[in-house]
Amino acid sequence: MRDRGGDATAGAPADAPDATASAGPPPDALVDAVESIGTTLQEPATCAELVAFVCRHFCDAAAVDLLPADVPATRGSPGLDLSRVATAGRVELLPPAHGPRPQSVRALDEGHPIAASLDLSGHVPRQVMTVPLLVHGQQYGVLVTVRRGPAFSDAETSRTHYAARLAAVHLGHARRHGAMRSTVLSLQRALLAEPGRPHPNLELATRYLPAGGSTLVGGDWFETVRLHFGRTLLVVGDVMGHGLDAAVDMNAYRSMLRYVAATDLPPHRVLRRLDAAVAEDGTRRPATSLLVRVDPARGMASLASAGHLPPVVFRGDGTGELVDLPVGPPLGTGVGGYEQAGRKLAPDDTLVMFTDGLVEHRGEDIDESLARLAGLRLPPGANIDDLLDGILDKLDTRHAEDDVAVLAARIRHRPTT
Repeated sequence: MRDRGGDATAGAPADAPDATASAGPPPDALVDAVESIGTTLQEPATCAELVAFVCRHFCDAAAVDLLPADVPATRGSPGLDLSRVATAGRVELLPPAHGPRPQSVRALDEGHPIAASLDLSGHVPRQVMTVPLLVHGQQYGVLVTVRRGPAFSDAETSRTHYAARLAAVHLGHARRHGAMRSTVLSLQRALLAEPGRPHPNLELATRYLPAGGSTLVGGDWFETVRLHFGRTLLVVGDVMGHGLDAAVDMNAYRSMLRYVAATDLPPHRVLRRLDAAVAEDGTRRPATSLLVRVDPARGMASLASAGHLPPVVFRGDGTGELVDLPVGPPLGTGVGGYEQAGRKLAPDDTLVMFTDGLVEHRGEDIDESLARLAGLRLPPGANIDDLLDGILDKLDTRHAEDDVAVLAARIRHRPTT
């Protein structure tokens, strides 16, 4: 869209279609289109905004039928597999969502709106206009608009076509965003798929749950490192930020951790080495991390934290308790100052380490969030996987606001002979 001076109007995306130069100042309908269509990076929301817009201005009912996202389609592509994803207005006036759709096929094939008038047995005629969702040669589906009364005017057709092209631009953005998020998520899952294997004297359960919606995948991770004398180092970390860079930095932290942990230093000294290495590198994002070295033979855990939330220990009777330990600054600051704490682990204790997505809620103090976790009452004697799943279920992690990484560990006591 362009104003009287010929400058691009703010609000439209860079690749949005321009209004015609002869149209003068943009009509209210076109301003509404720019402001109300494509407010999110979610396909269903964009389609719902499109049908709501055309029903406000031009028609009695509207629907969007989309082509599959995983099947690239350009003008002239044979075959259609359209799915209805959004409707608005008097839906009983719309053509069926299934069956032959010659008008939709023609609109996609010719690349412009197709209008038709249907006679409803002597009643007021029904006007149907099908508009392709097409931009830069890429077709995403069709917009179907219906009204009872006079045929669509040229101005109404032009503005409906503009709205459909604007929606197609945003659908392209949404699909590219979805593909990028899928790539990052696949990368993180691949990186987390094979954590180190603990000694056989330790039971282990892990879960990674990415946040839903449009939130980009984050840098949450966990790791285990075998040490001498049957001990295992357990690690949970969270790289600040989201997206591909956070996932790449997460892998760098894991690699550095494995290298430093191989020296068999105490957890607080491992954090010092990591902090110094990351600060010297200067290219990595800061990260929080919790390290716990478990010694099953002594029934002892040694803990150190770099800005991370404390773990919770669930006893055999299903009750929980937060572990009190000193917290140092996040990794990458170069400040250091990490301290170590010790705690006994009873034979039926389960140590649960996690990232903040497990407990945090907007507007809630973190102490309240941690108290909710420690206050859970879990089934006594549950195996470690059932216990972990019970925690995730009780905290409703399906609706978590951030990614969730959880690691649970329990000393495995072998029967004596």
